[in-house]
Amino acid sequence: MTKVKYIRVSTTEQNTGRQETNSKEFSKVYIDKVSGSVKFSERKEASKLISDIESGIVTEIHTSSIDRIGRSIIDILTMIEFFNEKSVKVFVENIGMYSLIDGKPNPSFKMIVSVLGNVAEMERNNMLERQKQGIELAKAKGTYKGRLYGTRMSDDEVLTKYKVVVRELKNGESLRRASKIGGCSLGTAQKVQSILKQKEVV
Repeated sequence: MTKVKYIRVSTTEQNTGRQETNSKEFSKVYIDKVSGSVKFSERKEASKLISDIESGIVTEIHTSSIDRIGRSIIDILTMIEFFNEKSVKVFVENIGMYSLIDGKPNPSFKMIVSVLGNVAEMERNNMLERQKQGIELAKAKGTYKGRLYGTRMSDDEVLTKYKVVVRELKNGESLRRASKIGGCSLGTAQKVQSILKQKEVV
C-alpha cells in the first residue's frame, strides 16, 4: 500500500510547514502552491497525483483539511467520487476520518465533507460580499484605487499585463519559473498559459 500526502497553499509566499509536520510518514508528498479556485485536475502536482492513481501507485491520500482539495463543494465531491472509484482512501486530518471503510464509501465522511464544503463555500462568498461592500464604501469616499468590483480583464489585457510571463512560457520555461520571473502568482501564470493554449486552438 502506498500512502501519500497532498498539500496546497494559495500563494508561493505561504509556508507549507504546518501541513508538512508528519510528511515522513508518507512515500511521497505532492505540494501545490495555487489558488483553491483552480480545479484539482488542473493543478500541477495534483495532476501528477491523479496520474499516479491511474497507474495504481497510490492507494491512500492524506490531506490536512477538505478545502485543500477544492474550494467549491462540487469540485470536492467530484474528486472524492473519483478517489472512491479508484479504491483510493482519503484521510482528512482535521476531522480524523477516512472516505472508505473496508473498501466501501463511508456515509459519515460524505455527510461531514458536504457540510464542511458548503460552509467553506459560504465563507468564501461572504468574504467576497464584504470585499464588495468595502470597495463600494471606498468608492463613495473617493479613496478606491483598484479595479471596479465585477469587472475583469479581457484575455488580451491579461497577456499584455503579464507579457513577461507570456515570453517565458513561449521560451519553454515552467509555470513556476515563469511566475517567478514575471512577478506573479502561479495561478496567474496558469491563467496566462490557458489563454495562450486557447489562442493556439483558435
